[in-house]
Amino acid sequence: MWCTPLSLSWFTPRQAGRFRPGSIIGPVTDLETRAAPPRAGALRRAAPALAGYAAVRALGLLALFLWSATRDKSAYTLLTARWDALWYVRVAELGYGYEVRLANGDVHSNLAFFPLLPWLERLVAAVSPLSYADGGFLVSLVASLAAAWGIFAVADHVYGRRAGVCAVLLWAVLPVGIVQSMAYSESLFTALAAWALYAVLTGRWVAAGALALFAGLTRPVGLAVVAAVWVAAVASFVRDRSAPGQDAPHVTAEPATRVRRVLGMALAPLGTAGYVLWVGHRTGKGPLGYLDVQAGWRNGFDGGWAFARFVAEKFTSFPAALAGVGLIAGVASVVWLYVTGVRQRQPLPLLVYSGVVTALALCASSYFGSKPRLLLPAFPLLLPLALTLAKARLRRSATIVGAVAVASAVYGAFWLNGSGPP
Repeated sequence: MWCTPLSLSWFTPRQAGRFRPGSIIGPVTDLETRAAPPRAGALRRAAPALAGYAAVRALGLLALFLWSATRDKSAYTLLTARWDALWYVRVAELGYGYEVRLANGDVHSNLAFFPLLPWLERLVAAVSPLSYADGGFLVSLVASLAAAWGIFAVADHVYGRRAGVCAVLLWAVLPVGIVQSMAYSESLFTALAAWALYAVLTGRWVAAGALALFAGLTRPVGLAVVAAVWVAAVASFVRDRSAPGQDAPHVTAEPATRVRRVLGMALAPLGTAGYVLWVGHRTGKGPLGYLDVQAGWRNGFDGGWAFARFVAEKFTSFPAALAGVGLIAGVASVVWLYVTGVRQRQPLPLLVYSGVVTALALCASSYFGSKPRLLLPAFPLLLPLALTLAKARLRRSATIVGAVAVASAVYGAFWLNGSGPP
């Protein structure tokens, strides 16, 4: 079933002979010879994870609809017509060029929002009677299932099926998991990122580059997917040029494989670079024009200085200090999970991807309340917890997941009816 005992050894029996112990690059550079499961069998293998994910998300939506009804609010409006969802709909309906000028001089331009989700909303509206907002909701629902499948595929490929199921369930029960069902771009981006990483792990370089391209058209953090593809490809080239070791026979990639690898590297950055350069041309401010757009939202990358000040200010009063303690504990947990992933020798592309996503989320200079949402795509951080959960007895792991799922559903309903994700 879902989370029965699993060895925490770096090598499971299914992985024996495929990874070199003691090497972080080994899981990356040896992956090109590893075959992915047949497509028909892949869906059957992922079925428990997808069923569990759908159940958790259905519970979250049920809690939201019940909570919203008691407050005379529309749960569907909360999911499709507030905050960023409105900006995406405006892009889909009117195109780019809409902006709001605030009294303090800030300019909020819809050029800050990458185009893939609005394009898909427009496509759905064009081929169906659904509105743009309905299209965004539908895209997010489908993309969230695709993301869950992608997360399972990655975790299953590296650690085995039980860990894959547990990783999906952990992603589903995150406190901000309700965002996965909103007309936001997080689910779409996570789906593209997860499958891009899976493509890298299975040596499908052209597919990895194409998926990275689309991820780069979805969110600025598409840079993390590009980085993962490039680092994995460079590591593979280094492996090709290195002398064979005594413990691991050296196999040089075929010329066709190297060509596909280069093509994947060439495709990967085109989405992010293309949109950023287009924004620079549109604004007349050159290649760095997108940074000016972000500055209009008072958003940027300052190495975490503004976030550190935000946390420090919490300790100037009580009970705000409790929130400060919670924020520090949250950041410490994220760092601990990443370090644990390194110690457990996660494949290099996963470490690069989650590291870049985490750095961009924690070091952004604004929208501090959005940081949990911005960390949502960093699913490799959950793999150490998934391994632990998979090692536990089925009854215990099911009880833990069930309890956290209920808590997450209640919190999501409360959060979305309150401050919600900006």
